[in-house]
Amino acid sequence: MEKFAKRLKKLREAKNLSVIALSKEIDIPVSTLICWEKGKTKIRKLQRLIILAKYFKVTTDYLLGLED
Repeated sequence: MEKFAKRLKKLREAKNLSVIALSKEIDIPVSTLICWEKGKTKIRKLQRLIILAKYFKVTTDYLLGLED
């Protein structure tokens, strides 16, 4: 979970996006993104993981920390 949180934040910051801007881009609540980035909650919906991977042009395995 820690890798997911760090990678999500790193990808977001690399695009110079605020959490609010990313939320609007991918239609995921700000509060959810904040909790994911802080490692407070796990990503529970597969579709949201896929949305993130497509948006950032990375694999779901990369986001989950299963590959580098």
